[in-house]
Amino acid sequence: MTGRAYLDWNATAPPHASTLAAMNEAAQSAWGNPSSVHAEGRAARKWVERAREAIATLTGKDVRDVILTSSGTEANNIAITSAMQSPTRRSVGAGPGKLLVSRIEHPSVTRVAERYEREGRVRWLRALPSGAIDLDDLEAALSQETVAALALVAVTAEMGIVQPLEAAMTLARARGVWVHVDAVQAYGRVEHAALLARGADSVSLAGHKLRGPKGIGALATAPHTHIVPVLVGGAQERGLRPGTVDPIACAGLFAACNRADESARAYASKAVLRDTLESALERFGAVRNGTPDARTERAPHVTSLAFAKFSGPELVAALDLEGVAVSAGPACSAGTMEPSSALTMLYGEDRARHTVRVSLGEDTTAADIDFALAMFERVLTREVSPRS
Repeated sequence: MTGRAYLDWNATAPPHASTLAAMNEAAQSAWGNPSSVHAEGRAARKWVERAREAIATLTGKDVRDVILTSSGTEANNIAITSAMQSPTRRSVGAGPGKLLVSRIEHPSVTRVAERYEREGRVRWLRALPSGAIDLDDLEAALSQETVAALALVAVTAEMGIVQPLEAAMTLARARGVWVHVDAVQAYGRVEHAALLARGADSVSLAGHKLRGPKGIGALATAPHTHIVPVLVGGAQERGLRPGTVDPIACAGLFAACNRADESARAYASKAVLRDTLESALERFGAVRNGTPDARTERAPHVTSLAFAKFSGPELVAALDLEGVAVSAGPACSAGTMEPSSALTMLYGEDRARHTVRVSLGEDTTAADIDFALAMFERVLTREVSPRS
């Protein structure tokens, strides 16, 4: 679109040309049901297995341990439910094991945790003002509790903080705890975090964050991991995720996974543009959320900024009218009146309500940033500001 700058890549990324080409090819010849044994079914099945192999390569898992899902959300739900019901992955101690998790996680993790909280099976971990989990609190929880699982995001969606995966997994492994890593915002974006996520017992991804199609994701696990399905039905995905798999979406995911390393290198180059944007907006009173300490790092393409005179949703709407797409938080929370629970916990409700997230992508250019800054200035310097 002319006169627009799309700066909401953490919500979704435009499908890459290779994704569209693969999906178009599959749509012509692989529209059959991949569970059918006839030629049309086998043609469809080929794309399903190609996608599974590409995911296995990307995640460092065995192809037999890749479960195709409808989304990263579903993958997270399956992983945590399985970990909490696993008969073999419990720390030594009395009673059922607890889930260790923090409020910086995606809602597809925290909402599942809240279910187990009602059973007294959750220990909420502290997060630091940097936006990273408190490793000292994790170590204390592991020594004080009977723990079934640790759920840890690789890169936070809101602030782009890369979590201390290596240190956290080392602590958890010493206690025999299942580690699930939500790597949805890591694959194809932050290569270092994506590589570290390979060491987890289970890891999730979503196609559309990789510039693949929406409506498909995956859960990849370590060998012999006990998986509990959250749906019941047919025998697809070894009965662990029943429902007909879309071979056309699989074709797109196959293409997206194959170029994930290339994509991550492109994202790495966006730090200069992100820093330029931040520096310019700080002159208009922007306060950055999330400042990594010596033990953590920040993704190169994301910034979370609070503006005292504007509520997040109102600033998002004003910028959209001027041709700039940003968000007030995760897309899955759009339409709700509640501010981000993670930002509220770290910085207070008022700051959370006045925050917007700007996320760059592979195709973001210096011209996009210049245009966005001009539109930010136009909105932020209006004599009559929106209600705060």
